[in-house]
Amino acid sequence: MGETVTIVGAGIVGICCALSLQERGIRVRLLDRGAPGQETSSGNAGIISPWSIIPQAIPGVWRTIPGLLLGRESPLTVRSSFWPKMIPWGLKFLSKSNERSVRQTSEMMEYLCGPSIDLFRRRLKGTGHEDLVVDSYYIHVFRKGDRPSLDSLEYRMRRERGGELELIGSVELHELEPALSPVFDSAILIKGQARARSPGKIGEVLAKKARVQGAEFINTELHRLERGIDGVWILETGSGSLRADKIVMATGAWSADLLKSLGLKLPLVAERGYHVEFASPMVELRHSVMDVGAKIVASSMSDGLRVAGSAEFADIDAPADPNKRDVMVRQAKAICPGLKVDECHFWLGRRPSFPDSLPAIGEIAGHEGLFAAFGHSHYGLMMAPKTGEVVADAIAGRSQNIDLKRLDPMRFSQ
Repeated sequence: MGETVTIVGAGIVGICCALSLQERGIRVRLLDRGAPGQETSSGNAGIISPWSIIPQAIPGVWRTIPGLLLGRESPLTVRSSFWPKMIPWGLKFLSKSNERSVRQTSEMMEYLCGPSIDLFRRRLKGTGHEDLVVDSYYIHVFRKGDRPSLDSLEYRMRRERGGELELIGSVELHELEPALSPVFDSAILIKGQARARSPGKIGEVLAKKARVQGAEFINTELHRLERGIDGVWILETGSGSLRADKIVMATGAWSADLLKSLGLKLPLVAERGYHVEFASPMVELRHSVMDVGAKIVASSMSDGLRVAGSAEFADIDAPADPNKRDVMVRQAKAICPGLKVDECHFWLGRRPSFPDSLPAIGEIAGHEGLFAAFGHSHYGLMMAPKTGEVVADAIAGRSQNIDLKRLDPMRFSQ
């Protein structure tokens, strides 16, 4: 029988790695302390966008940071205890904000995000849940007095790469989305998008598909990873020791701590995000809507209307900020005044973020048989299917038609 690859982490990235490896005839087992597909990406805004190709660090971003930090309902917060880690990470972040770096990063983001819709539909085919991915626009909405322009860098870059964008006014916007507040009087439509009706359900369905195809799922937690004297990897878990020739680390924001025992230091932080979801909203959005001013995204899903956003830098296991709930409920009502907010679910997730908005994908230099698949920042859901393809090709020895050095797990130490 052929080799078995051990995937640590059964989130959407780990599941997609498993499915891609299975397509190449490689057996897989997945380790996770939780239910498959129910961690960080299950709580996101559900956008599946080939045109999410603009990194977080863009020219001039440094000017906006004070306002983002100090605003009354700021979308960006840093816990006081986290500042010693935040400063060096932030300096690396700012160093990537020049236009040359942004364009190089954008090219790699397009490589990972571009095929996301087609790949998700391929994965869901035959599951009976093909309707979990639906076509939509991504609508960036602006308040009265704002001056959106298709010539600003982030929109211009999308158009240069073939994206179909349109600037519309109040009448056209409210014909598209009648539930939106009249305070929004213009919008930029990013077409050729899709949205997930339930990101968590997609993870559940694809995990079941992998299991039916022979994947083994082990419900346990990895405590330590080390290399045995015979060259085989040893995983110390809550259920005892396991051995593996090849490992894929797909543990998101927890990956850097798990790799410290190997002497690896990675500038990966937990960029925590929140959502509120309303089970009986009494309003519906036809597309994914981003309130550009508040930097939050609203989308109707199978379980209600979800509003997701916020960027909170804090220790990975720090308790949730209870004030975020009230802020996001107010922001949700500001987007859709008719929203019924009585039944509200509040959620916290941990985005694994590198300073350049790109993940770590590929074999880790000096650690043969250990492959990275983590660090997807805000883009985990949409980058997951292509990440699976890249990892599976690397393990199967298939060459890529693009230089992947910008995804090198050790790029920050070079």
